[in-house]
Amino acid sequence: MDWYDLAFKASIWVLPALFAITLHEAAHGWAALKLGDDTAYRLGRVTFNPLRHIDPFGTVLLPAILIFSGSGLLFGWAKPVPVNFNRLHRPKRDMVWVAAAGPAMNIALALISALALHATGQLPASVVKWAQQNLVNSLQLNVVLAVFNMLPLPPLDGGRVAVGLLPNGLARALASVERYGMMILIFGLFVLPELGRSLRIDLNIFNWLLAGPVEFLIDTILGLSGLR
Repeated sequence: MDWYDLAFKASIWVLPALFAITLHEAAHGWAALKLGDDTAYRLGRVTFNPLRHIDPFGTVLLPAILIFSGSGLLFGWAKPVPVNFNRLHRPKRDMVWVAAAGPAMNIALALISALALHATGQLPASVVKWAQQNLVNSLQLNVVLAVFNMLPLPPLDGGRVAVGLLPNGLARALASVERYGMMILIFGLFVLPELGRSLRIDLNIFNWLLAGPVEFLIDTILGLSGLR
C-alpha cells in the first residue's frame, strides 16, 4: 500500500472515529446532567464539540497506529466523562440510563450515517466516493462501538448497566471486577488473538461475541433507512 492509499484510508476513518468516540462521551455527560449530576457540565464536557473530549493517545495516536499498520482493528477511547453517581436522582436506576446513553448515541449516529448516504448523489463527483466511504465507515464503526460497549464487563457501559439492574449482591460482585476490566479487555483484544495466530487457533473472543449482534443491527439500520 503506497502513501496515497494510506492517506485516503486515514481520511475516511478519522472523522467517523472522532465523532463516534467523542459524542459517545458527550451523551454520557448530557444524560447525567438531565438526571441530576452536573459534574460533567461544570467541567465543560456536556458539549458535542469533539475537541473537548479528545484523549491524545486513545483518540488520536492509537487509532492512527492501527490504521497505518494495517492491523484490521480500530480501537480507541475519549477522555471519560466524570459522573458522580451519588448525585443522580436515583443512583442505581439512573446509572443505567447514563451508561446506556453512550451506545444509544452510537446507534443514532449509525442511523444518521445510513440516511445521509441517500444525499451523496447530490455531491460533486470528485468527492462522492470519499463521502460514501466516510458514511459507510461511520455506520459500521458506530454499531461496533455500541455493541462492544454493551458487553456486561465493567468499566464498559454494559457492565454499568448490568450493575444497575442486578440485585445488590450480584451488582457488588460485578462492580468489583472493574479494577481488572481494562486488563481483561487488553488481554482479549490483543494478547489472545496474537496467541491464537501463533497456535493457528481462532482465539478472537470479541469477534465471536460481536459478529452476530453487529450484523443484526447493521441489517436493521439498512432496512430502516431504505438502503435494503
